[in-house]
Amino acid sequence: MVYLPTILFAVGEGAVIPLIPVIAASMGADVAFAALVASALVIGQLCGNLPAGWAVGRIGERFTMVIAGVIAILAAVGMVLAPSLGVLTASVFLLGMCAAAFGLARHAFMTTRVPVAFRARSLSLLGGSFRLGIFIGPFIAAGLLQLFGNEQAAIWFFLGCLVAMVLLVLFGPDPEKTIPAITQVRYAEDSGEPVSGSIPTIERAGIFQTMWRQRAVLGRLGLAAASLSAVRSARQVVLPLWGLSLGLDATTIAIVVGVSGAIDFALFYASGQVMDRFGRLWAAMPAMVLMGAGFLAMSFTHDLDASVLWFGLFAGVLGVGNGLSSGILLTLGADVAPKREPAAFLGSWRTLTDAGGAIAPLLVAAITAVSALPFAAAAMGVISLLGAAGFLRWIPRFVPRARPETENE
Repeated sequence: MVYLPTILFAVGEGAVIPLIPVIAASMGADVAFAALVASALVIGQLCGNLPAGWAVGRIGERFTMVIAGVIAILAAVGMVLAPSLGVLTASVFLLGMCAAAFGLARHAFMTTRVPVAFRARSLSLLGGSFRLGIFIGPFIAAGLLQLFGNEQAAIWFFLGCLVAMVLLVLFGPDPEKTIPAITQVRYAEDSGEPVSGSIPTIERAGIFQTMWRQRAVLGRLGLAAASLSAVRSARQVVLPLWGLSLGLDATTIAIVVGVSGAIDFALFYASGQVMDRFGRLWAAMPAMVLMGAGFLAMSFTHDLDASVLWFGLFAGVLGVGNGLSSGILLTLGADVAPKREPAAFLGSWRTLTDAGGAIAPLLVAAITAVSALPFAAAAMGVISLLGAAGFLRWIPRFVPRARPETENE
């Protein structure tokens, strides 16, 4: 009940994401507009985090997931029946908002119910569930294309996953009721003595009030986390562009990127083990330094005789670094979230990290346009190393190594 709904959503979404530009192109969009339609998913996810934080804080994780699933079904139907590119773009944007709500609801649930002792491993498994969908979803889409010869078959598959997910969440055992919250506020037992003074109540802070109260951690540790998200996103853009710039064919590029993704997926649980056993910094620093060094070193290999070999090597290095970072953003967000009502804070946290992921491809495109792709890769390497310095400075301050599990804030 905790991981299966996530896997259903992620596998279906992973099957649809690669085909969004193809569907847009089949409806008459040029390359630039097809890219705009595909980017609507990321923009929708970015815009959906704050409303999702509000919804989870008011109606709970379970009903937020059900509502997000129902709206995602409507969005998928809109993609199938879209009469124009405008409707298709709006449907993709709405799907991104639903993905944000679903992800935040599960993140908030894990934050309030998983003990600190194995929080990182559980959240790495949650991150691995999303990675599983992105990893095997395209293969499912390819099989459906071969079987039916129509891109819409993948959307129908996504609809089936969404219906199964909604039914599972709606009628299955509710984890919110079966798993007690470990951060609930504790009150003193009734002693029978008269009470003087007022009875304490919990103030429900709004989204923007929470952002203001938590501005210190968001403006420091949050920016370091955004840099990690930016480097992850840049990896997905730089590697295919690098292969194209070397003159490689699409099959070779797909194999290199696929091997890098397989390495990434294989290491997702190792990150949680490291964070729980040795501390968050021991996973964040190697991941950021590896990706930063990988981008910087790769930027010097473009014109070498063995440039293709170096491309494959550094694609693997970036895959290792990204795999070691699995679950870090989820875990750090859970660590620093207010214990009574984490949803509003997590909405702000995820908005900040998603913004880093959304800006990175634009930055790569801009630097490549005014100079060259190696300079863009080097710039992402510098951002990664700056993010590593930020983690080194701010994780010890905001995430102490030893935290009592009975702590209430």
